[in-house]
Amino acid sequence: MINIVLYKPDIPQNTAAIVRLSACFNLKIHIIEPCGFNLNDSRFKRVAMDYINLSRIVKYPNFENFMNKNLKSRIVLMTTKSKKIYHHFRFKKNDFLLFGRESAGVPNEIHKKIKDKLKVPLSGKARSLNVAMTVAIVATEALKQNNFFK
Repeated sequence: MINIVLYKPDIPQNTAAIVRLSACFNLKIHIIEPCGFNLNDSRFKRVAMDYINLSRIVKYPNFENFMNKNLKSRIVLMTTKSKKIYHHFRFKKNDFLLFGRESAGVPNEIHKKIKDKLKVPLSGKARSLNVAMTVAIVATEALKQNNFFK
């Protein structure tokens, strides 16, 4: 199973879209708190709809707690600061794909802790993709590589 990790997400509609994606593709979501919104937020519920009941969501109070609970897992950070492109990477079945805050990514101290860092290549003038779009692109590549679409 591919794991999606959201570091302190701050836009409820993006997180809700990722919840729907996870329900459709059997992804597990890990949310590192604090969130910039309440999971009972009406904007979140409007997009997530009943998919929240089909998703598996694990919450962590902070990054250290997340790391301690997943010590033996491979964590792959998605970042615009990487030189490695996601589709040149060999994903494993139980990878944890870490996505930063929409407003700020992840702090430098987390960048330093993560060995594997990847990016989705963009055209020259674009700064970054919406986080939900990036999750969809990278998660489907990881699923494809691991034959989840049989």
